[in-house]
Amino acid sequence: MSTTWPTRAARSFGARLTTPLQPDDYLALINPLWTARELRGRIEKVVRETDDAATLVIRPGWGWRMQHKPGQYIGIGVQVEGRFHWRSYSISSPPKRKGRHIAVTVRAMPEGFVSDHLVNGLEPGTIVRLAAPDGDFVLPEPPPPKMLFLVAGSGVTPVMAMMRTLARRGHLDGDDAPDVHLHYSSPTEERMIFRDELRELAATRERLTIHELHTDTDGMLDPADLDKVCPDWRERETWACGPSPMLDALTEHWQSHDLEDHLHVERFTLELGGDGGEGGTLTFRNSGKTVEVDGATTLLEAGEGAGVGMPYGCRMGICHTCTLTLVSGRVRDLRNGSEFDDTNDSIQTCVTAAVGDCVLDI
Repeated sequence: MSTTWPTRAARSFGARLTTPLQPDDYLALINPLWTARELRGRIEKVVRETDDAATLVIRPGWGWRMQHKPGQYIGIGVQVEGRFHWRSYSISSPPKRKGRHIAVTVRAMPEGFVSDHLVNGLEPGTIVRLAAPDGDFVLPEPPPPKMLFLVAGSGVTPVMAMMRTLARRGHLDGDDAPDVHLHYSSPTEERMIFRDELRELAATRERLTIHELHTDTDGMLDPADLDKVCPDWRERETWACGPSPMLDALTEHWQSHDLEDHLHVERFTLELGGDGGEGGTLTFRNSGKTVEVDGATTLLEAGEGAGVGMPYGCRMGICHTCTLTLVSGRVRDLRNGSEFDDTNDSIQTCVTAAVGDCVLDI
């Protein structure tokens, strides 16, 4: 005889209650945000910004502190097809002492499996895992008297948190307020994330100037054009976020003027330009699992593919959450080609690959 859904649900709930669980497990039965084991959040709203970008409004659960700095990023773990995938995204909302929500703004990339799901497949009510805010690409307090922001595409998201914070704190009004110049490059006007809000800010805040560049028709920003766009750029503290070619050109330009200490850069993608390893057999000592890997696959990806619970955070070699002990073998850093082979070396698994057989302490 078949059972009804209420009956099956009651049996499932009862079975879980009679299983030897920890107190934290019982709390999670009542509210999935009530857990001390990991940081969690619930998607409250998905706000469409453009055809391919959306803002996710998240209510964090227990253990979350609403004290991020404007410009920082968080890690988000979302379950897709039965497996959790982690990515890092900049917080686009300003910090609020009594706030209950944070927001991240995501653009769905053609090759981005997770970003496309977050923008087009995530429903309000979804429970996600969270990693605490991190990153040094932040707005200082107090802000410097002159600031320049150079952003392109979704690189506007961390800067949007800074703009909103400056506006909330009254730093865009009055003769004594900082002078702020924002240059925003976007393929078209329609693809400009936060377009209307930024235009309203510029129209109502006397100390904010915004320059728009539509690259499909106007071409890319040439650093040499900064003398026209913002003639006093050399006197400004500058924050830049966008595609790597733009950031590389800006970095070179600032270095050529001996001003690199005044340029703050945030990169969304990790460029693994170093030569890969030779590959080999990767062994995970505690679990006893082994996997054959090539020289281009990171140790983190190899472990995840083998079903090992690998620690991770930003997946960009920044936060060091993925660090494990190399018991034996040799690995190569895919960013710069440097190698590590000392017993008990601490290595970042998200940016290293095997050079021959290796054993990791996990």
